[in-house]
Amino acid sequence: MTDTVQRLTCFKAYDVRGRLGEELNAGICERIGRAFAQVMQPGTVVTGRDIRATSAELQAALIAGLTAGGADVIDIGLCGTEEVYFATDHYGAGGGLMVTASHNPIDYNGIKMVQAGARPISGPEGLDAIHDLAAANDFAPVAAPGTQRREDP
Repeated sequence: MTDTVQRLTCFKAYDVRGRLGEELNAGICERIGRAFAQVMQPGTVVTGRDIRATSAELQAALIAGLTAGGADVIDIGLCGTEEVYFATDHYGAGGGLMVTASHNPIDYNGIKMVQAGARPISGPEGLDAIHDLAAANDFAPVAAPGTQRREDP
């Protein structure tokens, strides 16, 4: 299984969803986190995850990419999607990422992304650029890695 692909098929119009393995895995999630940090320049990002067995691993990879890209991460752990949206606004974060497959089958997972104020990110608002950078896997150097802390909003 490779996570170096020309086009990341897990990117949809408003989020990331894909079959675990080839379409979505820890390596791809790390690249998505790094791309989010570079494209959105969020400063601070809130992350959370649902209860699926693969969500903790994918969230850890996202956090690794975000911090490698210089973003400071607030990890709120196991939660509902609405809690990431709330925490993004509550903490004044520049973005939020929720690892969730929503209603999709057990062999899928995904990522919902918001920007400051918990506003959705669509293709023209940054999702296309995040895709292109994650697919290219060619990131700009950062002055210093970001930090990570655990919070319970």
